[in-house]
Amino acid sequence: MTATNEDTIANRISRILADRIVTGQLEPGAKLRQDHIAEEFGASHVPVREAFRKLEAQGLAVSEPRRGVRVASFDLKEVREVALMRAELEGLALRQAAPHLTSSILEQAEEATVAGDNSRDVRSWEEANRRFHRLILVPCAMPRLLAAIDDLHSVSARFLFSAWRSDWEVRTDHDHRAILGFLRQGNIDNAVAVLERHVQWIGQKPVKSSTGSTRDAFAIVG
Repeated sequence: MTATNEDTIANRISRILADRIVTGQLEPGAKLRQDHIAEEFGASHVPVREAFRKLEAQGLAVSEPRRGVRVASFDLKEVREVALMRAELEGLALRQAAPHLTSSILEQAEEATVAGDNSRDVRSWEEANRRFHRLILVPCAMPRLLAAIDDLHSVSARFLFSAWRSDWEVRTDHDHRAILGFLRQGNIDNAVAVLERHVQWIGQKPVKSSTGSTRDAFAIVG
């Protein structure tokens, strides 16, 4: 097996494990067993170890002496940190993107908002919500900034799935509509202010783990 093949396998393993972690299939603290994962993917331990390193770099896994690799846990402090970072970075991106937003882009963003309002589960809501944010931010044409925002949205998705992977309630996103209204008026300052407040709204919900214990879960619902 060549190094390129092993890298490809490592990327595939890390993507699949990341999705399981983000969506809550693998809970915080769950052990990632190298032997089991290598067997599942028909791979050697080399790409599995590389996949673990990628997950650690994303903050999704932690390596502990004598305990192996586990799914990373998170607390309210981390949720608040991500919310603040999103507010700062998305505000910057929107200021740069606003002059380049067309009526077509704003219409697509409104369609994404309607799709989110009609979502019956957290996954479809998260996809529609992320689409809205990307539509209004991508025209900033700042790839490093957008990559950082994408990473924060992935972390936000993990918080969200941890708290609301069941019992999702249909909701109307008034903030999205307010942002679009201000952008159509050319009022960039107000659009940015609503966006920055919007992504810092943190919800709380008691959640039962697979062991039957209950914990408070926190998520950015914006």
